[in-house]
Amino acid sequence: MAIDISEVIHQLIQDRGMSEELILRTIENTILAAYKRRYGNADNAIVRISEEREVSVYAKKKIVDGVYDPVSEMDLEEAKVLNPEADIGDEILIDVDPKGFDRISVQSAKQTAHQSIREIQKDSLYSEYKNKVGEIIIGYYQRERNGTIYVDLGKLEGILPKKYQSPRETYHINDRIKALIIEVNKTPAGLQVVLSRTHTDFVRAIFELEVPEIYDKTVEIHKLVREPGYRTKLAVYSNRDDVDPVGACVGLKGVRIQSIIKELEGEKIDILKYDPDPRRFIKNALSPAEVRDVIILDEGKHQALAVVSESQLSLAIGKQGLNVRLANRLVDWNIDVKTDAQFEEMDIAAESRRAVSELFGDAEGYGEELSRISELPGVDTLVVQALQEKDIDFIEDFLALSQEELLGLKVITAEQLEALHKLIEENVEIVEEDDEKGSLPEEALSGAGNVSEDEQVLHEELSPELETYECPECGAPITVDMTSCPNCGIGLSFEYEDE
Repeated sequence: MAIDISEVIHQLIQDRGMSEELILRTIENTILAAYKRRYGNADNAIVRISEEREVSVYAKKKIVDGVYDPVSEMDLEEAKVLNPEADIGDEILIDVDPKGFDRISVQSAKQTAHQSIREIQKDSLYSEYKNKVGEIIIGYYQRERNGTIYVDLGKLEGILPKKYQSPRETYHINDRIKALIIEVNKTPAGLQVVLSRTHTDFVRAIFELEVPEIYDKTVEIHKLVREPGYRTKLAVYSNRDDVDPVGACVGLKGVRIQSIIKELEGEKIDILKYDPDPRRFIKNALSPAEVRDVIILDEGKHQALAVVSESQLSLAIGKQGLNVRLANRLVDWNIDVKTDAQFEEMDIAAESRRAVSELFGDAEGYGEELSRISELPGVDTLVVQALQEKDIDFIEDFLALSQEELLGLKVITAEQLEALHKLIEENVEIVEEDDEKGSLPEEALSGAGNVSEDEQVLHEELSPELETYECPECGAPITVDMTSCPNCGIGLSFEYEDE
């Protein structure tokens, strides 16, 4: 007996979004499950669905002389009633009426159908959303639990974990949420779509939506760095000479960038032009500050110095060092920011060290040793500035302070102190002589070159009255408690000489 299922198929396509092929397969599996439940075996069951969407069920039986299994075998006499030409060994199809299945068989078929539909939907949605990873999707705030926001995406529910939420944003019921799909997982509870509004790719996708030139690759994003909720920097370049990459991103009267800033709830965005020249790129990366000059200190180690005016220093560094930190990540260089005055002092000190090195005939060794904290590779600029405010500029001055005195400064944390000590140990060789020989601790004269001991150390007997001597470099008055000349800045060290 055939059953018309065209209406059922149409309804499933409309409600579930399933393909017709999957629906027909599900119906076939459902009927076979009911048949197996009713007769104990479905190996001989055949389900046929016509083009008119009519379902017929048949039991294939073998004609035998003496039936042992009535489910799969039929006596010759019974077979001849259906087909007079039937003979032993032939197979015959017996029409089965699905409406004749008992209640338990029907219930089993329903469970199989529901399970199959759920699995098909899960696989279908997984394939659909897996292909959307990295794309923007729009949903609506449904509820919040333990900081995680559940977002209605229409066909399913996505999650926006706390760690992927911008610190400047707050949400309410039914708020529209635009987010980036970063992960799609199958779980026992169903499909899980993880969303994010803090990834750099979220900002990149927003720019692709708002700026047609980026979408069609006329303008490309070289690199994008972000501190979610606070500031984003992106370097762009144009593949056409007649298209300004920064202007295209900003838009006429700033309409494009204002739309993006609004979507990011007021997060600051710096758009700058990428330049293959590291000097110009670093100068651009420190925007909105105006950089007077960029000096490459070590091209191999990617260390550079940016010189700005006094009024631009705080802008170049940014609140809590955010601007220079993002610039470092954007250009992949370690940038040290100095004012004009600080840079001039560095130059004077360098000239002094060069003069001392040449004086003692070791000009080749110049610049290999370090004396100032700011000269340490990779040193935190905020720590350097905090110590300079306390008149602690030289490494030896820093090392001369006790742990209690350093912590009493209250300008840097214990973790920063530990990091600075480790940096000094890795980059500065400190030589101390045995106190039993009657000498004071001596640190290698940084920046003065590898001068000989007789030429560089004053052999004077110390007295309790701290007698005054002359600096061997400039002749200025010095005492034994000094580690550097107050006039020319050369490092000093004293020793006892046995009489």
